[in-house]
Amino acid sequence: MSGEESRSGDDRFTHKASPASRFDQYDLLVDPETNDRAVQMKIFSWKRPHMRALHCAWISFFLAFTVWFCVSPLLSEIRHDLDLSTKEVWTSSICSDVTTIITRFLVGSLCDKYGARIPMGVVLMLSAIPAACTGLVNSALGLSFQRLFLGIAGSSFVMAQYWPTCMFVNETAGTVNGLVGGWGNLGGAFTQVLMGTLLFPFFRDYVYDGDSEMSWRTICIIPAFFAFVWGLIVLFISDDAPQGYYSEMRRRGTMDIIYMTKSLQSGTMDSNVWILYVQYACCFGVELIMNNAAVLYFVDEFAQTTEQAAALASTFGWMNLFARLLGGWLSDHFNLKAGMRGRLWLQAICLVGEASLIIVFAYTRSLVGAVVTMCAFSIFTQCAEGAIYGVVPYVNPKYTGTIAGIVGGGGNLGGVVFGFGFRSLSYTAAFLMMGSLVLVSSFLTFFIRIPGHRSMLGGKDSAEIIGARERYLRNMKPKEVDSGTNASSIGNEMNDTNVGEA
Repeated sequence: MSGEESRSGDDRFTHKASPASRFDQYDLLVDPETNDRAVQMKIFSWKRPHMRALHCAWISFFLAFTVWFCVSPLLSEIRHDLDLSTKEVWTSSICSDVTTIITRFLVGSLCDKYGARIPMGVVLMLSAIPAACTGLVNSALGLSFQRLFLGIAGSSFVMAQYWPTCMFVNETAGTVNGLVGGWGNLGGAFTQVLMGTLLFPFFRDYVYDGDSEMSWRTICIIPAFFAFVWGLIVLFISDDAPQGYYSEMRRRGTMDIIYMTKSLQSGTMDSNVWILYVQYACCFGVELIMNNAAVLYFVDEFAQTTEQAAALASTFGWMNLFARLLGGWLSDHFNLKAGMRGRLWLQAICLVGEASLIIVFAYTRSLVGAVVTMCAFSIFTQCAEGAIYGVVPYVNPKYTGTIAGIVGGGGNLGGVVFGFGFRSLSYTAAFLMMGSLVLVSSFLTFFIRIPGHRSMLGGKDSAEIIGARERYLRNMKPKEVDSGTNASSIGNEMNDTNVGEA
């Protein structure tokens, strides 16, 4: 039996493209029964369509995240120069999240209809405009409006999760979505260092001769420029799906026509979607708060300078380098061992760990202890994000874009709710409130019921689900991934497992 094409007949993974594809052959092994979605990934490959799309997804999200939060490390300076209150600063942060909630709902359905490539490019170019206009802000109202429009960048997350879901099989959903989401979210850490620790002091000291106000009014143009240029480039160098562009596939009759009203209706009527919505609010919402609050927290509570606070705050985001990927990979691993039940238990455990550490952070009074605890709850937060998006593609595969958009919008709702808490309460009380809500959300996992799959406490997998999992395990032998990476078992050998008995 060949290591490249492991089984005869239709029950095999292959490098050959389906007749309907615009490609003749793929660099990765694909499953013909899932419209040529890949079953492995080669992380250092740039080849179309699978790996090109994966890298375009995380790079695009990284740049979108960078412009989305380019103002956050500068808020202490803006607050001082414009004589703003802390409540006015938090109002501007809430405005940013409100826009993202709305746009994530909309772009999810656009992805189902047009694919992720075009919406991603358009969002990057549009969000670059308000970022470049940061220097025009002169009041609390102006800052709120600027960040209201800048919130468009947050909708890029939906495309970043939909794109790899189109390119890779569901058994790898946690890993590929975790990688794209995690590496994209690194933009939150990168922008803290880039804007607060590097560009701001450099322009202040060497370009404007000590004028800090001119510095923050100018430097946001730099990330805006790169985001706009990349948004234009990504339209021409990537694909919507393994078989090509959605427009071509519709003309060939190889994909269904998706109606936005139908996809929105299907997504909003599913109770599983709203449970995941609330739970994502309690992990990504926490990340948004930390991106907005961490610099102010270290300035106000530990008397750090803007440059020092930005460097410390960035450690929360740097955990994205591995933590969200870890959560997604563990979700895939437990899915192969125990089915959907494994994914759900992991999700609940991550949320409990996150909540516990947030509460510990609320009472930490030393700088070193605060940074260490912040890094620890960052890991659990991002693992929870990866685990949740390991579940999302299973809820309703036909409308994955819409569901990813709705659930993603939950993250920003969390940012709004928690933002009002930080706007009105002391830091300790706000962190306690946030940790308590995260803990409550973990228990909602018991109520998730995905058709054909076991729940956390009962039920059984359908024959179709068991068959698909067994087929995946039969085909993915260690020898077949020597030149690539089995996306659901990075660093591990995968043994044949009797999943019907799991």
